[in-house]
Amino acid sequence: MAEDFKGISIVIPAYKPDEQLLELVRKLNRESFDDIIIVDDGSDASCISIFETLENTAGCTVLRHEQNGGKGTALKTAFSYYSTSYPDGIGVITADADGQHHPDDIKKTAEALMEQPDALVLGVRDFSGEDIPLRSRFGNVLTKMVVKAASGMKLTDTQTGLRGIPTSFAEELHSIKGDGYEFEMRMILACRTYKRSIKEVTIETIYMNDNESSHFHPILDSIKIYYVFLRFLFSSLASFVVDVSLFAVFSTVLKALMPMGFIILATVLARVLSSLFNYFMNRHVVFRSNQYPARTMIKYYTLAAVQMGASAGGVYMVYHTVGGHEVPIKIAVDSLLFLLSFYIQRNWVFKREASYIGKEVNHY
Repeated sequence: MAEDFKGISIVIPAYKPDEQLLELVRKLNRESFDDIIIVDDGSDASCISIFETLENTAGCTVLRHEQNGGKGTALKTAFSYYSTSYPDGIGVITADADGQHHPDDIKKTAEALMEQPDALVLGVRDFSGEDIPLRSRFGNVLTKMVVKAASGMKLTDTQTGLRGIPTSFAEELHSIKGDGYEFEMRMILACRTYKRSIKEVTIETIYMNDNESSHFHPILDSIKIYYVFLRFLFSSLASFVVDVSLFAVFSTVLKALMPMGFIILATVLARVLSSLFNYFMNRHVVFRSNQYPARTMIKYYTLAAVQMGASAGGVYMVYHTVGGHEVPIKIAVDSLLFLLSFYIQRNWVFKREASYIGKEVNHY
């Protein structure tokens, strides 16, 4: 049995842990996990005895941060240590320090990683029970919807801390930006960049004291997780302002020169310049693409043309089907196309090339 999990290390980021962490480590030792990496992420003096006990526990390595850097920072510290210490290992299993992950489920995740050593393994929970804390249910539903809209990936549990991460993926994740909980979301989204499959294993849903020990803040951390979509929304709104402002300027200048055709010319000029503004914003600020500019520009304007046709065609068909209400129809159709445009731009127009990943990875 001792050889069953050879090549796999357990990674536990810990910030102000309690006795639950010591109990988890004891249980993992009994389950033949003989290499456990614990990151003290800037805990205060009240936790000194816990980490001293862990340092004196066989098979435990304690890495320390002088200040709290966030869960993402703690995980990357552990991944870096693991990659250096075990370059030929299978991978790591990440678990939370608060006792929410049962040793049997950690074993199940490790076995799944051994069976599929190139995939990200997620230990997924069931959120349908009435005893699930509201903020956990809310956070999971919200992130599932956004992940589905942004990447097309349909996952059961996007916030689980129990994950099996292959050695090669742990090395790639060093470049993923994110210090807090948003790092775990970007880890999932990075599977598309690195063309990795995701395997789900069902685990027990455990919450200690209504999940009071969790340092996850649904609103604050969700904003970080959805930061790329918020940038896209801001870029679109800014482009709209530029379009309207330029139209006003060109109309004023051209009205005296072309009293019959100034509106058409002002509209075309404003739209051309505002679309260029939107292109550069999306390429450099929103998606931070590393593809050649000419390639992304061709894709961008191809998508713009298709989107314009889809908007006109969609409004036309729905209008003649329902027999009126063209303005609400236009709003509904363009809203759906807006979400679709975000997905297409992220995954096709401005998709990062894998050969450049070593330089910087998308700030999802």
